[in-house]
Amino acid sequence: MTQASPIDLDEVKRELASRAAALGFAAIGVASLDIREDERHLVRWLKEGFHGEMEYMSRHGVMRSRPQQLAPGTVRVVSARMDYWPGEARDAETVLADGALGYVSRYAVGRDYHKILRRALATLAQELEKRIGPFGYRVCVDSAPVLEKALARDAGLGWIGKHTNLIARDAGSYFFLGEILTDLALPVDAPASAHCGTCEACIPACPTGAIVAPYQLDARRCISYLTIEHHSAIPVELRPAIGNRIFGCDDCQLVCPWNKFARAAAHPDFKVRHHLDGTTLTELFRWTIDEFEERTRGSAIHRLGFERFSRNIAVALGNAPSSTEVIRALEERREDPSPLVREHVAWALKRQEAA
Repeated sequence: MTQASPIDLDEVKRELASRAAALGFAAIGVASLDIREDERHLVRWLKEGFHGEMEYMSRHGVMRSRPQQLAPGTVRVVSARMDYWPGEARDAETVLADGALGYVSRYAVGRDYHKILRRALATLAQELEKRIGPFGYRVCVDSAPVLEKALARDAGLGWIGKHTNLIARDAGSYFFLGEILTDLALPVDAPASAHCGTCEACIPACPTGAIVAPYQLDARRCISYLTIEHHSAIPVELRPAIGNRIFGCDDCQLVCPWNKFARAAAHPDFKVRHHLDGTTLTELFRWTIDEFEERTRGSAIHRLGFERFSRNIAVALGNAPSSTEVIRALEERREDPSPLVREHVAWALKRQEAA
């Protein structure tokens, strides 16, 4: 019987890098599974309660740091990076400075990245399977319990900055990450070295003080958490600091010096849709549920739902410069069917009246 030729794993890795570039990825790397120190950091973070209402973080526990438990047989993780910064979007600082506009984190003004990255990574794995034959793999994009930033660091894609986001020397931090867990013993890359140095610009830049120390984020104070992951009422004491941010926050990244190297997204699906890069708050607050469904379907904002979207805008309207138009928009929804929205509208009106 003729024995199959052994797989040249170095060549496989080169092919993966070439095809990944053709599929829109800016970089890929390969990591081993030893992230024990990151696991200890995760356990401490959970013990502090910094995960807030994100019960799924504690539910999966240390599985996040052990990909071989998520996909038995895994010996390597292929980590991939795709740029998302929408180069044509309205200037972020200009929108943030105009309290009449709603600010949406720049990763969410286009289409939902989950499907885009998942499709590209699945294509990458399937093409390799056609070339070398069946092998074990699982594609993960954010939703699976994986410590993606730690693995991306060990794959050489960047270091974890003091704001806890991944930073690449040649691309800043405006990119998405995705992984292929595989049983192929691919050659691993050298971990990325850290280059924050003495810079701590991100820490005071956080409007709510969520970066409680270098490399430590209290999600319960983070605007991205409060406007996206948090399902109940936003704590009253944090509402004024949210400003006009209605979906996520980019402040810690906007001040990062390394983002002078950020690259505009090459993928057309990350371009701005429905003027979400700076629509007035009053216009957004007057969307019906049908308009919300139509204009956010296919975007990351859609999973928020109309109720929490309205909650967030009500807070921003409470922080907006006082005007007849703002008060009228709030008055129109004083009797909103949602108790959650009604409470935030009442707070916003009281704040406007005191302005």
